[in-house]
Amino acid sequence: MIYGDKMSGKSTVKEYMTKNVVSVHPETSNNDLIKIMRETGHDGFPVVNENNEIAGFITSFDFILKDWADLVKDIMSTNVVVAREDMSINDTARVMFRHGVSRLPITDRDGKLKGVITNTDMVRSHIERTTPNKVESFKRTLEQLYSIKPSLKRMKVKVEHLRPTQDKIYADELQGREYELRRGLAEPVIVAKTGNRWILIDGHHRAIASINLEHDEVDAYVIDLNKDVKLGMERTADKSGIYTFKDIKIIDDDQHPLIYITESIKKENDKKELDALSKE
Repeated sequence: MIYGDKMSGKSTVKEYMTKNVVSVHPETSNNDLIKIMRETGHDGFPVVNENNEIAGFITSFDFILKDWADLVKDIMSTNVVVAREDMSINDTARVMFRHGVSRLPITDRDGKLKGVITNTDMVRSHIERTTPNKVESFKRTLEQLYSIKPSLKRMKVKVEHLRPTQDKIYADELQGREYELRRGLAEPVIVAKTGNRWILIDGHHRAIASINLEHDEVDAYVIDLNKDVKLGMERTADKSGIYTFKDIKIIDDDQHPLIYITESIKKENDKKELDALSKE
């Protein structure tokens, strides 16, 4: 089943899909496919014919749920949901949800394989489309507070140029941001450029995660004030002695409530198991 004629929204699949896709052929042996799975770490592959057209899709579940066969064509799924690269990201998300699939092969209008989009790509697209709303809100606030007309652009900023304004971060959230950065899911930080200073407004966990992963730059939305204005959060950071990321305290004994509750339940269950064993 092919989706792609309905268009809504501005973002399209081709902006977020994975383009360098590993594919296999119907005549590929399943022994070779298992080797490919081990080498790539992927558990699903589009199956294409000699014209690079979608012939099916095969995943590790096909090996689990079906009897063994020598060739991919004997166990692959042929009832494949496919989207076109010009389809909107919103419509594609609805298709994936409706059909209960975690990845979709993407084709051009000639039916040629162009890429694959996954749930992870959808999460990334959502982050990149919602963050600008937060940026615009802060930009309007600066306009009203300082009677200025700042400009906005997305760019890479050297971590060493950033001036932090937050006095503490949480270790568990920092770990999560490191994971997101490795997977390409971390949203851009928000920076205000005033004079020659780059003031970090939002994204302290992401910035420190970048430092921990030895990244020299961070992806950022930069609000350029086009003049030298001493921001209120700068003054607050001055009073707190926050000038570099080394001045930020990492809290590792005050976790988020959900994690605390989850660990409390686990400890209680462990205690009950020990009590039960002691009575046997």
